[in-house]
Amino acid sequence: MVGFGVTGYLLKKFQYEPAPLTLALVLAPMMEQNFRAALVMFDGNLFSFFQRPIAAVILVVAAALLLAPLVLKRPEIRED
Repeated sequence: MVGFGVTGYLLKKFQYEPAPLTLALVLAPMMEQNFRAALVMFDGNLFSFFQRPIAAVILVVAAALLLAPLVLKRPEIRED
């Protein structure tokens, strides 16, 4: 209980939203199961995901969404 209390306190202190965390906890097992099934279908070849056009587009969009905050966060230039 203490661990969950500390975790909850830290999440609240750093202003984490509960909805994405809950969604991740619910969807993660299903995503892992389907990822394993896809690996079995492709004989363990990870590059097969990039050979399918729809999958490649989804992976590129996901990577862009993950990297966008890092790229778009530029320091302000002050002119005094």
